[in-house]
Amino acid sequence: MRVLLTTWGSRGDVEPLVGLAVALRGLGADALVCAPPDKEFATLLDRVGVPLVPLGPTVRSVTAGAKPPTAQDAVRLASDLVAAGFDTLAAAAEGCDVLLANGMMAAAGARGTADRLGIPYVYACYHVRGLPPRKTGPEASGQSAQDAADKAHWEQGQRAIAMFAEALNGHRAGIGLPPVDDYLDYVYTARPWLAADAALCPAPPERTDIDVVQTGAWVLPDNRPLPRELKAFLDAGEPPVYVGFGSMATSSPNDTARVAIEASRAQGRRVILARGWAELAPIDDADDCFLVGDVNQQALFPRTAAIVHHGGAGTTTTASRSGTPQVVVPQIGDQPSWAARVGELGIGVAHQGPTITLDSLTAALATALDPQTRTRARAVADTMSTDGATVAAKLLLNAATPDGPRIAV
Repeated sequence: MRVLLTTWGSRGDVEPLVGLAVALRGLGADALVCAPPDKEFATLLDRVGVPLVPLGPTVRSVTAGAKPPTAQDAVRLASDLVAAGFDTLAAAAEGCDVLLANGMMAAAGARGTADRLGIPYVYACYHVRGLPPRKTGPEASGQSAQDAADKAHWEQGQRAIAMFAEALNGHRAGIGLPPVDDYLDYVYTARPWLAADAALCPAPPERTDIDVVQTGAWVLPDNRPLPRELKAFLDAGEPPVYVGFGSMATSSPNDTARVAIEASRAQGRRVILARGWAELAPIDDADDCFLVGDVNQQALFPRTAAIVHHGGAGTTTTASRSGTPQVVVPQIGDQPSWAARVGELGIGVAHQGPTITLDSLTAALATALDPQTRTRARAVADTMSTDGATVAAKLLLNAATPDGPRIAV
């Protein structure tokens, strides 16, 4: 059995697919991942021995430039990714029995490839915001901030759909295929998968127009030991505050690092600063701050007092499973929704807005470091599933052989 998994996005998009690939391998299937050719993604896949097929440009070249991408850049990227789906994905999918795509950026070309090869296709996302939007806009029930946010989200989704639908049909016409009339049904399907833990991101019960399959989060087990110097730092005092924003860049890394360090110090805490794409760095030579690169968060997070992060799906899941309180500083996409859920569960704080100040982060940390917050965080951690990748792997192998023997899920 051979399975192709594809996405185009940050590490939070890629790593769950790697976790799924490892689970598939544990069931005797071969899996390869088609993803952006960023160096850290290649290193991640090489670490577990899963083949990487480069797809499109590096994410860092698109998102971490001096200026944010323009609307014209987005149109060009959509066209390029759909074209890659018809070329790169088509070549990679030869001999595969099933194709799974994560997210809109890779799905349009992936569905076309699956159809051309006559193999089953599955669409998957990591948050309910990645599910297919309703075909009609949200009904106005009032003038609340949530009403406005829902309408803005729907309108943004419609613009993105129109952009990808145009690129998809242009490439289909180029190879003699008819246009796709209903993009939502074609790309998202009527049975999308939600790879998120039900405690953190429950499937929306009101979405009766689709049959959502919730598998649980796809977590890649990390058995790497913590670096000796980091272990010594952890052993030398009380648990520190972890601060890191993953694949999110920032225009003022020095200000972000300064605020994070000073706010932690105001709470009497040491700091572990994750460099990340924001290029965070210590602001002085004091021995209460330790800088890390790519480390095993599954081993590190339980040893910290609080976790300050951007609210990506993967980081939020790992932080929540650790039972450690969080401060989520959302930047883009589904991150505000993850932040809001952390706040609703009482396992941390949803920071208001993407920019931290000394006052705002100090206040957020004071709440996160309250013993009651940690008690709630540990209680939620105990309810979270640990087998999401295995559940999805079994379902995927069953989809690949609809007429063959079934694997119990």
